[in-house]
Amino acid sequence: MLRKLAGAAALSVAMALAACSGKDAAPAEGDMALGAPEGAKVTVIEYASVTCSGCAAWNEQVWPQFKAKYVDTGKVRYVFREFPTPPQDVAVAGFLIARCAGEDKYFHVIDQIMRALPELHSGTPPRDILLRTARDAGLSEARFQTCISDPAGVAAMEKRIKAAQDAGVTGTPTFMVNGQVVGDRSLESLSQSIDPLLTAK
Repeated sequence: MLRKLAGAAALSVAMALAACSGKDAAPAEGDMALGAPEGAKVTVIEYASVTCSGCAAWNEQVWPQFKAKYVDTGKVRYVFREFPTPPQDVAVAGFLIARCAGEDKYFHVIDQIMRALPELHSGTPPRDILLRTARDAGLSEARFQTCISDPAGVAAMEKRIKAAQDAGVTGTPTFMVNGQVVGDRSLESLSQSIDPLLTAK
């Protein structure tokens, strides 16, 4: 069921990737953001997938410190952009659920799905994990089913995938600081890219 849902999105992911433009700090349709408002001195963009183990590790190990240092203080605008990775049907469904839950619960849902990856890898049916997460976010099973089957939601996801491809994204997690890719996603490396921009006149 979930595999059929994301067929179009999976085809989009399989398309040839465009060359990196390096000009990706501007707001984009569908952005989910925290911290400083649009037009902030520093914008950090993370392209991630809820089915990406590296993304889940960063979310657990680095995000709390990054959030405390830069997001909660309003120093940086943090933008999360969705880029589904295998199993893409599960990733797309997870993102659709997060959006159906609403902006106030979006990041909580993303966090919950990432934390459930060990269950997914151990063989727990994806639908069980996603339905549980949806219910925790206040969605009924009927709403869950409608949400993951929404053609408009899938079409919007396709557009976000294409935008990521056009930005040169080839995998997750990918981090950009004011449009420039940062290869090392440790807090130390990100800070080396962010801090000089914060103090620059």
